[in-house]
Parts: sequence; structure tokens; C-alpha cells
Amino acid sequence: MTTTVVPVAAAATWLNHPPNQALTWRLSVLPRNAAFLSHHHLMKEKKKKLMSWSIGAQPSPFDLSPPPIDHDFLDTVKTAGGEISGEGIIETFHNDDEALAAVDNGVVVVDLSHFGRIRVSGEDRIQFLHNQSTANFESLHEGQGCDTVFVTPTARTIDIAHAWLMKNAITLVVSPETCTTITEMLNKYIFFADKVEIQDITKQTSFFVLVGPKSGQVMENLNLGDLVGKPYGTHLHFNVDKQPITIGVGNIISEDGFSLLMSPAAAASIWKAILSQGAIPMGSNAWNKLRIIRGRPTPGMELTNEFNVLEACLWNSVSLNKGCYKGQETISRLITYDGIKQRLWGFHLSAAAEPGSIITVDGKKVLYNFF
Repeated sequence: MTTTVVPVAAAATWLNHPPNQALTWRLSVLPRNAAFLSHHHLMKEKKKKLMSWSIGAQPSPFDLSPPPIDHDFLDTVKTAGGEISGEGIIETFHNDDEALAAVDNGVVVVDLSHFGRIRVSGEDRIQFLHNQSTANFESLHEGQGCDTVFVTPTARTIDIAHAWLMKNAITLVVSPETCTTITEMLNKYIFFADKVEIQDITKQTSFFVLVGPKSGQVMENLNLGDLVGKPYGTHLHFNVDKQPITIGVGNIISEDGFSLLMSPAAAASIWKAILSQGAIPMGSNAWNKLRIIRGRPTPGMELTNEFNVLEACLWNSVSLNKGCYKGQETISRLITYDGIKQRLWGFHLSAAAEPGSIITVDGKKVLYNFF
């Protein structure tokens, strides 16, 4: 199989399509009422085999057509030996140790399509997210990206999100557990005069990441080398076999590697192309081990209402010099009055410990065990 990659100057149409512009879809189908057609028409159909229809439609900006059955990504993974949960999450390829080793000396590819994707559009989108999260969005430009944290008014951490600033929208990648909560929260804070729209596009997109020192070589081999060596969050739009794909620098758990956002129709072919370059597939079980090793906190585990954003060691995602935003007063007081009394650490224990248990030294509590 040959995969053709063509860079495009404009943002991918499925991410920036004007809401009211009609789309033309071409469908190849066999008529359901073929048995009731005239003999002349049947003979005509027999020669043509398939009939091509042109349909005018006005879908939402993310009303993507489903992938063909013979290109279903999860079927491709299952055929290759992947174990898939009832929720459609690839749990393991039965190679967890090999995949974790490849993170240090090769490259792995991970399907994180179960992570949430949120599209924030409208003229006021930059100022809106600037006020609703910890990053300085007003300092960024199209084609750049950053990590930002959604917090409560008392600076307790809801989730850390990765953001891409595109031509007509900002795309957020969030944890699976918080996508609905964050979508509802953002909609709640849209005031009457705000020109902002929030859409959950998780089901209309697929999301892969590349991790490991040979990630750049894979990109070069796939004619995607324009991104190699660029700053974290930088992203470009491409066409792969006439399907749009956005690729960015960074992979959620580190500033190295790459992230790939695409239509589900392109997922299977892109996955196969990456594997053909020597990437090792990694399931969610090994990914969870990797994020712990790399110190990436996640909601429901390390990120809870018991700890604020600075105690969770998310300093790199917090702007200390921008204007007012939700949680800003609490964060400023914590810094000014040295109010950070605990922080997230990683430890190697000599024995297994039950998740959620309190670990003590000489009878004194020193940490919680989350894992």
C-alpha cells in the first residue's frame, strides 16, 4: 500500500469548514429497489455495476462520513492481534515490555482516540480560553500550541489540555474522563455577547501519538519532515490519500514525538503506514505505565480536588504574568505567601502497594500511593 502525503497551505477543511457552506458528497451505492426497476434499467445497471449519486448537504463542521467497513481501524487492529475493550479502547498488543523498551531506543505508536477532542470556534475564542484556563493564549499565533490547565475557582485541577491554535478554531485534547465536564463547563461560561462555540468532536476524529527517539525518522520517511525540530505545539495540515490530517510536535506526555489528528476514514491507512516504518504498536495498559514513569498526572488519579495546580507540578502550563483568569487569585497567593506545602513525586517502592493507600515512614505520612 502506498500512502501519498501532500501538504496544504490552508487549515484542514474538516477542522475549519464554514458552518453554512454546502458540501457535495459522492456516494457509490447499489439501488435497494433494483428488483423493481425496468429490464432496460437493470441492464444499464449491470453494465455500470455501481451508480454514482451527487448529494448536496449542509452538515455541521464536523459531520464526517463514517469510514468504509473494509477500512475500519479497530477491525484492522483486532486482525493484527490487538485486544480491544468494550468501549473501543485498544488495551494491549501483548507486547507491553517490548513497547516500553522502544520508547527509549526506537519509536512506538499509540491510539489515543478515546481521549477527548474539543473544538472552540468563534471570533472571541482566544480571549475566552485565555480567561478560562492557565495558559497565555493571547501570546500565541496560528500554527502554534501549548498545554493549559482547567482549574476550579480555588485552583484545584480539573485537567491539563493540549491546545492547537488553527485558522478558524482552537482544538483541545483532554483526558477521556473530563471531556464532557469541560465541554459543559465552557458552555456555561459563554455570556450572551461572546462569539464562541464549543463542540465535542471526539467521535468525528481519531488521534494517534508517536513516542521515542526515532519518531523524527518516521516523519522524515513519510515526507512529513517539515515538523522535525520545530517547537512544542507547532502543527501543520496535510492531505493523506485525500484525507485531511493535522500533525503537531509533542505527544501529551513529552515535548518530543508527534501527535496526529485525523478523520476516522484515514486512521487505518495512516496506522499501517507508521507501522511500515518500524514503529511498535502500544496499547493503553502500557501507555498508562509510561505516563506514570514520565510523571504525567491524570484526572481521577493524581489530579483531584485535594491538590491545586502547583502541587500537581504543572508550572509549565501556568502563565504567571497574564491578566485575570479563573483560579488566578489563589495561584498568586500560593506563590506570594509560599503556600505550596506538598507536591507530586515519583517513587520506586520496594514492594507493591494498594492504590490509594497512605505510605508512612516511622509512622508519619509522607505520600499517597495513586497507582
